[in-house]
Amino acid sequence: MVTELLAPAALTALLEDPGVTDVLVNGPDAVWIDGAGGLRRVAVHLGDGAAVRSLAVRLAAQGGRRLDDSSPMVDVHLPGGVRMHAVVPPVAPGGPLISFRIFRRQALALDEMAAQGTVSAAGAAVLRALVEARTNLMVSGATGAGKTTLLSALVSLVSPVERIVVIEEAQEIITSHPHCVRLEARNSNAEGTGSVTLTDLVHESLRMRPDRIILGECRGREVREVLTALNTGHEGSAATIHANSCRDVPARLVALGSLAAMDGRTVAVQAAAALAGVIHLERAQGGPRRVAELAAFELIEGDLVARTALTFRPDGLTEGPGWPALERRLEQA
Repeated sequence: MVTELLAPAALTALLEDPGVTDVLVNGPDAVWIDGAGGLRRVAVHLGDGAAVRSLAVRLAAQGGRRLDDSSPMVDVHLPGGVRMHAVVPPVAPGGPLISFRIFRRQALALDEMAAQGTVSAAGAAVLRALVEARTNLMVSGATGAGKTTLLSALVSLVSPVERIVVIEEAQEIITSHPHCVRLEARNSNAEGTGSVTLTDLVHESLRMRPDRIILGECRGREVREVLTALNTGHEGSAATIHANSCRDVPARLVALGSLAAMDGRTVAVQAAAALAGVIHLERAQGGPRRVAELAAFELIEGDLVARTALTFRPDGLTEGPGWPALERRLEQA
C-alpha cells in the first residue's frame, strides 16, 4: 500500500479515510481534503518544504517515474488505488505541490448511489434500462464529479453472460462483473520507447471478442477508434469525457477528433450513429455529486447536438425534447 510509505501518520490516515477523495498538499502546513463534506483545510503538518519534496520524489520513484529539477512534474498511479500528481520548483516557485486522488476500492452499486442521493430512484431505473437496452453512452462531468464511480456502477449492471473489455490509463473502474478483462496503457521508458496508448488498446480490444468496450476516459485521438468500434456492433459500450454540460459534449468530441485528423462533419456523423446519449454529473460548490441530466445525441443540419432528454431532480424526472428518441430506443429493446 502506498500509505505504508508515508509520514507523518496523519497524512496516512487521510489517504485511508473512506470519506476522502482528494488530499491536496499546498505546503508543509497547508493540507486540504475533499470528500462528501466539500473542500476543507485540515491540521496536518509535514515539516518543511524539503520534507514535502522528499515525499513526492520517493512516491514518484515508487511509481517508476522521476521527479527532479530537470523533470519537475509527474503524474503517477501508485499501489493501493492512489494517483499522485506533483510539481516542484522551479515550476512551482512557492514550493512543492502534491495532489492525491484516491479511488474507491470497492464497487458502489447504483442502488447505493440512489440511497446516497446521487440519483433518484426513478433516475436509477432509467439508467438501468439504458444499460439493459445496450445503448452506447458517454458519462460527462468536471473533474471529481463522480464519472468513474457512476460508470463502474453501470458496468456492474451488465448481464454476466456478456464479456466486457475495460481500457484505462490505470485501474480506476471497480466492478463486480464476473467477465470483465482489463487493458492498461503504458508510458514510454527512459529511452522514450515502449509506450502503449489508449488508441493502441482500443484497436487491440476489437480482436478480443468483446460484447461491450468500456473506456475509462476519452480525452485524445483514441476518440477515432472508439467511434469506429461503437459503429461496428459493440452495443452497450461507454466512456467518460470531461465537459461542463451535456450540450458541451459535441464540441468536446469534435475537438478530440481534430487530434486524430478527423474533421467536424466526420465526427458528427460518426458520433450520431454510434452514441445514443450522454449522462451528465455535476457537483455544487461544497455539495454532493449528483446525476443532473440525460441528453440524446442527434444530427441536425450536419451538426452533432445533445438535446435534453431528462432533467434529474431529487423528487423525480422532467422530460425534455430529446426524450422521445431515447424512449423509442428503450421500447425497441
